[in-house]
Amino acid sequence: MSLTLDLLRHGETERGGGLRGSLDDALTAHGWQQMRHAVAARGGWDRIISSPLQRCRLFAEELAANRHLPLSLAPGLQELHFGDWEGHSAADLMLTDERGLGLFWSDPYGFTPPNGEPVLDFSARVLAAVQRLNLEYPGQRLLVVSHGGVMRLLLARARGLPREQLLSVEAANGSLFSLTVAADGQLREEG
Repeated sequence: MSLTLDLLRHGETERGGGLRGSLDDALTAHGWQQMRHAVAARGGWDRIISSPLQRCRLFAEELAANRHLPLSLAPGLQELHFGDWEGHSAADLMLTDERGLGLFWSDPYGFTPPNGEPVLDFSARVLAAVQRLNLEYPGQRLLVVSHGGVMRLLLARARGLPREQLLSVEAANGSLFSLTVAADGQLREEG
């Protein structure tokens, strides 16, 4: 029995772009609007699963209340922790750590930001969280409110991309994608 995941990325945050990671900043009014718009014509979910960070959780709580759906928090679906790079934009890092940024962009699995979470560990954490969902909710359709890095990882795996192309996957604020998780854990993107 397969599980369907509708992946919703949080909207724009108060501190803007850049590497947010484990920073717990709030959504802007535009960010709330992006997320509401993304789910306005969608539904059929059995449950909502959310990252515990407020840029995901607060919207998930509102939507769960409005649609009378159960909500669970999944710490395993939090964003990659960028260590010393958290809160900085790529433009900032071009001035302070151009070499490191270049290494990270060319092979995120091969280079870890200083004091950051290795992408290999992040990948294992996210895939373990998805496997838990697959075991707990077989045959259900879940809305997963999460982060760009989580979505890029899952979409890259579903598309069969090599690991070096992880950061080439687009996942804009407020974007919504659908995946099927087979009983064996294989991911497939839905049309």
